[in-house]
Amino acid sequence: MHRRWLFLSAAVVLIVTSLTVVFLSGHKADAGRVSAAPTPATGAEVTPSSAAPTPSARATEASPSPSARRTAGKKSPSATTPSAKPSAAPAAQPASGAAPLAGRIRPGVTHQGVATFYQTDGTGACLYDASSDVLTGAMNTADYEGSKACGAYVVVRAASGASVMVRITNECPGDCAVGQIDLSAQAFAKLAAPSAGRIPITWELASPGDVGTVSVRYKTGSTQYWCGIQVIGHRNPLARLEVRSGSGWRQLARADYNYFLAEDGGGCGGPIRITDIYGEQLTVDGIEIRPNVVQPTRVQFARH
Repeated sequence: MHRRWLFLSAAVVLIVTSLTVVFLSGHKADAGRVSAAPTPATGAEVTPSSAAPTPSARATEASPSPSARRTAGKKSPSATTPSAKPSAAPAAQPASGAAPLAGRIRPGVTHQGVATFYQTDGTGACLYDASSDVLTGAMNTADYEGSKACGAYVVVRAASGASVMVRITNECPGDCAVGQIDLSAQAFAKLAAPSAGRIPITWELASPGDVGTVSVRYKTGSTQYWCGIQVIGHRNPLARLEVRSGSGWRQLARADYNYFLAEDGGGCGGPIRITDIYGEQLTVDGIEIRPNVVQPTRVQFARH
């Protein structure tokens, strides 16, 4: 009887031990499956495209210097937009394959907005001289994009079907919404009666025919130790300006008042290479440091 009790006790211990081992093995296997589960997508996969900068980035990039802002001809209150409408901006669209260096203003993209007008002689934030060309416009801050719009030609269309081509010579800050262009009075009159004050429009980038050749100007105060370089009369928007540096080229930063700056003077007075948004490059030699003198060249970008 005593041996039978010992036998039964040993059997019970063996069964309990086996169940414990099975339970623990199953628990460890489940834990292994949980730790092997895939992790969420990395931050690199959800980073916004560079073609659609955040509002804070746009404000930084397109912030104009106070002295360069539009000062001529304030409009009536009815011609003022109280706030921008980001939904009207085409910034989220991918860059055109035909213009890999384009910014917000790209070929083949139709922008929607409104047109207003003011009295201007063609001067403004782009720091161009007064011009006999009366068909000009001041671009809203977002699409001005830190002076990238300077010199661009755009075709503006009204709902009536009337259209006009203007050259961007100025910025319309603050009271101009995304997509809006403040036209010269003469340009607006080709779309509607001045009494309208404000009309809905669409506009697109243009690459006009007879625009002459490119000119170059060194900024007032430029020397071999510091200089600012401006390009005037380019058919297509500019993407880069470089100066010769040793055996290569050095790209200069573009100020929001439409000059490319060599803060240390490197390359000032030497060969200049300019590139448009389509990637075409033009090299200009023989441009001396003659501050505030417009010096013509014999080159121009191709039409698109």
